[in-house]
This record gives sequence, C-alpha cells and structure tokens, in this order.
Amino acid sequence: MPTTPFTLAEVNNLSHDAFTAALGPLFEGSPWIAAGPWPARPFATVGHLHQALCATMYASPVEQQIALIQAHPDLAGKAALAGQLTAESTREQSSAGLSQLTPAEFATFTRLNQAYRDTFGFPFVICAREHNAASILEQFAARLEHTRSQEIAAALGEIAKIARLRLLDAVQE
Repeated sequence: MPTTPFTLAEVNNLSHDAFTAALGPLFEGSPWIAAGPWPARPFATVGHLHQALCATMYASPVEQQIALIQAHPDLAGKAALAGQLTAESTREQSSAGLSQLTPAEFATFTRLNQAYRDTFGFPFVICAREHNAASILEQFAARLEHTRSQEIAAALGEIAKIARLRLLDAVQE
C-alpha cells in the first residue's frame, strides 16, 4: 500500500497493471480481485470501488473464495510470531491487541485457531480492527458452531470489511 493515499481520480487513471498492484493488497494474497473491476472505471466514489471489488470476490467460484480465505494468516499465529505477516495484517492484529497477548491468551488463540482449521479447513478470518482480543475470542466460540457454508459466508463478509478499511487507508475521494 502506498505511504500516501491515492486520490480516487489517480486510481481511476491507473493502467490495469498499476491498478492491480495498487489495490491488490486490499485482499490478502489475492490481487486477482483488484484486477476484476478495472474495466468498470471510472468509479464515482470509493464506496462504488469497494462494491465493485467485493462483487468480484462474491462472484468468484467457491474454490477461489476458499483460496482467498486460506490466504489469511491465523490470528496471533506462527506467521505473526515469525514476523511474516503483511504490513497490513501486522497493523490490524496489533490494533486488536494480539501482539500483547499473555502466554495463556496465546495458548487459547493457538487452540482455537487449530480447532477452527480442523472444523472448516481454512483460517478464522475477522476484521481485527473492529475488535479486541476478548471480542475475537467470543466470535471464535460463536462461529465454531456454524456450518461450513455459513463460515465461508461469514469469512467473506469479514474480508469485505477488512478490504473496506484498507481501501479507506489507501484511497481518498
């Protein structure tokens, strides 16, 4: 993501490759989503751009949606400990207090991450910027009760929230 935000006019004028490169990080490890709405430019608002990006995500085959979900790291997981998260994920997990977990809290996150992966076959995804460690743990417990199809839908909804916040950081009206 750029250090200074793009204007919407600048984004609307980017080439396909530059558009994809600029907006690709909005969706963890899935720049194909950013490539999808490029032909629909110009976007009248950042909200319209977000809607177009999400429409690409939701219209994709379920296998591609699951690959998108699988591109997300575990919360307070091994990648975070090893410093291998994207800059965006590092900031987001830190904003939820996940970088300051006690050993007991970390153990709880590790156990729930594994239970969730065992149940659904992909990582638990939540918009960390809208939560703290305690509310994330509450969501873990509630969402472990879902069916797999409910969790795919829930994860995609959370990814849309994550992308919206990242987009607002990256692009000004």
